[in-house]
Amino acid sequence: MFKRKHLLGIEGLTRDEIDHILDTAQSMVEVSKRSVKKVPALRGKTVVNLFFEPSTRTRISFELAAKRLSADLINFSGSSSSLVKGESFRDTVLNLEAMHPDIFVVRHSQAGSAYYLTTFSKSSVVNAGDGAHEHPTQALLDALTIRQHKGELDNLKITIVGDILHSRVARSNIFLLSQYKTKIVLSGPPPLIPPEFSDMGVEIEYDLDKAVEGSDVVMMLRIQRERQTGSYFPSLREYRKFYQLTKKRLARADKDAIVMHPGPINRGIELMKDIADSDKSVILNQVSNGIAVRMAVLYLISGGSHEFNN
Repeated sequence: MFKRKHLLGIEGLTRDEIDHILDTAQSMVEVSKRSVKKVPALRGKTVVNLFFEPSTRTRISFELAAKRLSADLINFSGSSSSLVKGESFRDTVLNLEAMHPDIFVVRHSQAGSAYYLTTFSKSSVVNAGDGAHEHPTQALLDALTIRQHKGELDNLKITIVGDILHSRVARSNIFLLSQYKTKIVLSGPPPLIPPEFSDMGVEIEYDLDKAVEGSDVVMMLRIQRERQTGSYFPSLREYRKFYQLTKKRLARADKDAIVMHPGPINRGIELMKDIADSDKSVILNQVSNGIAVRMAVLYLISGGSHEFNN
């Protein structure tokens, strides 16, 4: 059983805990296929979405997840709050906590922000992305998608391509997939994949053609310009030449390989336009699974004490 009060990251979770979340999420998939997409599992609970960074998929899927579990939901936006008047992050949260919420879902540009919240808040905390540190629910929905298409997470070659240095998605996926018998290969411009990443038990292959050879899963990442403080490659034209996933490159992967992307996609840069919409792409499947995974996480950290399938 999942006995944690918070979900701050994938690092530190056991394989059994990850499997339990994924199994629960798979059960939640069925709820979203009903004509009435709602169960009473979190009736009476209050979830606050604390988003200090722009988001589409993560924010909306957490919102849908809370509503489908019958929780009361408050959406908070930093740009329209008292933060613009100089109120601190801590005081903002303490004022919200005075309204007795049960769960804070927080996205923030600073690494460690979700953990910091737990040092003074009594509510449960879910990390929806903290800087370049972790994005645990994204890794979980990626794992659920892979498991649905491949049957298991063991005995797979998974290649992650792009801006690894600034990617919280890459870190969380590495932490998660390392719990299984997977071969993880990182590929991208050398400045965006420092050699220290090999200490995480992954392989680094800067030649994308070699990296995708025989891959079961190819996970593409966007260039995170908003986090970059320097120049990591000569030009976008140069990047496309060496690190864009083309049909020719994808042909080197396993014939049943799937293509993933956490979004937002920069079409024509990391992915050829027709690959994003091909039958090998499971990108929209990832989005759908995001709701189920976030339902599972909210349900489990709340104690999972009610039957969610009534």
